[in-house]
Amino acid sequence: MHLKIEDTRLSTLLNSIFIGILIGLIVSTFRLAIEHLLEISQSIYRLASSSWHWLALIVVINIILAVLVGLLVKTSPQISGSGIPQIEGQLSGEYEEKWWPVLWKKFTGGILAIGSGLMLGREGPSIQLGAVVGQGWSETLHYSGSQRRVLIAGGAAAGLSAAFNAPIASTLFVLEEIYHNFSPLVWISALTSAVVSNFVSLNFFGLTPVLAIRYPHSLPLGLYWHLIALGILLGLFGRLYQLCTLNLKKWYQKISFLPRWLHSLVPFITIIPIGILWPSYLGGGNSIITAIANKNPIFMTLFTLLIIRFIFSMVSYGSGLPGGIFLPILTLGAIFGALYVSIMANLNLIDIHYLPNFVIYAMAGYFAAIGKAPFTAILLITEMVGSLQHLMPLAVVALTAYIVLDLLGGEPIYESLLHQLVPTITATPSGPQDRVEIPIVEGSKLDGLAVRNISWPKESLLISIRRGSNSIIPSGDSVIKPGDTLIVTTHRGNRKKIAAHFAKIN
Repeated sequence: MHLKIEDTRLSTLLNSIFIGILIGLIVSTFRLAIEHLLEISQSIYRLASSSWHWLALIVVINIILAVLVGLLVKTSPQISGSGIPQIEGQLSGEYEEKWWPVLWKKFTGGILAIGSGLMLGREGPSIQLGAVVGQGWSETLHYSGSQRRVLIAGGAAAGLSAAFNAPIASTLFVLEEIYHNFSPLVWISALTSAVVSNFVSLNFFGLTPVLAIRYPHSLPLGLYWHLIALGILLGLFGRLYQLCTLNLKKWYQKISFLPRWLHSLVPFITIIPIGILWPSYLGGGNSIITAIANKNPIFMTLFTLLIIRFIFSMVSYGSGLPGGIFLPILTLGAIFGALYVSIMANLNLIDIHYLPNFVIYAMAGYFAAIGKAPFTAILLITEMVGSLQHLMPLAVVALTAYIVLDLLGGEPIYESLLHQLVPTITATPSGPQDRVEIPIVEGSKLDGLAVRNISWPKESLLISIRRGSNSIIPSGDSVIKPGDTLIVTTHRGNRKKIAAHFAKIN
C-alpha cells in the first residue's frame, strides 16, 4: 500500500504544529498573567473599601496604567480593541500590520488592561496574538499569498483555542466568522494548530472546562416554549448591544478635551467605584458566569449586575484599549438567562432549578445573535461547559436569536467593526498576486452558467475550478455547478473587492 501525502498539506501540518505549540505557550502565559493580576487588583480594591490610603494608591496606579496602555495604543493603533476585525481585514486583503510590535504590545497592554479589572475579554487579544505569530512565522519562511493567509488563520484559531480550551469551536469560528471560507488547507491548518495549542494550554490549566457548570435537571419538552421566548429577547438585546458598540467611537469623540490615546483614562477612573463596591464584578466575567449558575442570585442582584456589566463593558471597549468583547458578551448572556428564569419563577412559569440551564442557553443565544455565528456559538458553549446534553436547546435558542437579529437588520459585529476600521473598499491595481476562493452555493445565479457568460471583474483571472477532490482547468465552455469553488487570481489589494463582487451575484 502506497501512502501519498501532498507536499503542501504536509508542510501546512508541520507549520501548524509548530505555531500551535508556540501560541499555546504565549496565550497560556497571557491568561495566567491576567488571572494573577486580576486577583491582586480585586484584593487591593477590597482593602480600599476601608482605607483611604489604599484608595489613593488605586487612583494613582490606574492613572499610570491608563497612560502606559494609552501610549502603547498611540504608538501601535493596530492593538486597539479585540483585534478580530484587524485579522478579518488582513485575511480579506483590506488591512496590513507589522507582526512584532503588535505581538509584544498587545501582550503587555492586554495584561495591564484586562488584569486591572476592566470589563474586557482575553479572547480577542488571544486571537490577534495567535494570528501575528502565524504571520511572523510565514514571513520567516518567506511565504506570501494563500500560504501566508493559511498560517494567519491557523494562528487565530490556535489563539482562541488556548484562551477557551475549545479547539473545535475555535476552528469553526475562524472559518465561519473570520475567513468566511471552508478551504481545505485553512481548516487543516486551523484545526491542527487549535488542537496543539489546546493541548499546551491544558498542561497549564488542567482538564476542567473553562465554564464547568453543573446542571442536574434536563429541560422537559413541555418547557421548550421558553427557549423561543428567550431567543427572541436575546435577539432584541443583541441588536441593542450592536448599536451601542458601533456608536462607541462617536460617543467618545465628544470628550474633546482628551486626545484619543488618553480616552483610556475614562474606564480606568470610572471603574474605581465599581471595584470598591463590587470587586467580584471586575474582569472579563468567566468567574461571574460560574458563580451565577451555582448560587442562584436574587432578581435585584442580577438586574444590577446586568446594567453594570453592559455599561462598563461599553465604556471599556469604546476607549480603544486592547481587550475583547467575546467573553463580556457571554457574561451578559449568562446574566440575562438567569434573570429570565428569576422572573419566570416568580410568575410560577418555570422552576428556579433550571437557572443553570438557561445560563448556558443564553450564552449561546446572545453570541449567536451578536456575532451572527450560530454554529460557532453552539459548539463553543458545548466545549466550554464540557457537556453534550444541551445541544438541542442550544440550537433552538441560538437559531431564534439569530433570526430575530437578522430581521432587525443586524450584521455580524466583527464585520461591522471592520467596516469602521476600513470604511471603503478600493481597488489596488498593483502589488503581489494573490488568490480568492469563491464557493458556489445551492441556488447561486452562477449555477449552470458557462465561464464565458460570467461578468468577471477587471484585474481578475479564473485559473481553476475545484470540484470535489478534482481541480479543473477552466475554458470558456466550462459550466459552473453548485459545490464548485472558483479559484481566482488578482492583486492582493483587490481580494475584498473581488469577493464582494461575487457575493452580490452568487
